[in-house]
Amino acid sequence: MRTLLNLIWLVLAGFWLAIGYAIAGVICCVLIVTIPFGIASFRIAGFTLWPFGRTMVDKPSAGAGAVLGNIIWVVFAGWWLALGHLVTGIALCVTIIGIPLGLANFKLIPISLLPLGKEIVPTDQPFAVR
Repeated sequence: MRTLLNLIWLVLAGFWLAIGYAIAGVICCVLIVTIPFGIASFRIAGFTLWPFGRTMVDKPSAGAGAVLGNIIWVVFAGWWLALGHLVTGIALCVTIIGIPLGLANFKLIPISLLPLGKEIVPTDQPFAVR
């Protein structure tokens, strides 16, 4: 079922979301200072391609730099990305067929809001440490 939902997600939303996050990652990597934000954008792009069967966990090695970076991210990008996922998720949940895709959009809100200090793992290993 995860594979089927991932394929439907990829065709209807995931591909375009991933392209948007990848473009943002490339733009962020142009400047040396914003490279961590670019890496976070690439991580989110990968997660948006195949969200079912994976989840986000806190990285135990994240420190004060991740907190400071998340504050900057929320101010400049995170709040409107999270709002976009919220509105899209609500719109998808209007139809019965769109409910799983809407829930996937809701699952993207935390990582689009605070991406630094997070890691994406398979759902069968929610406490994996790399």
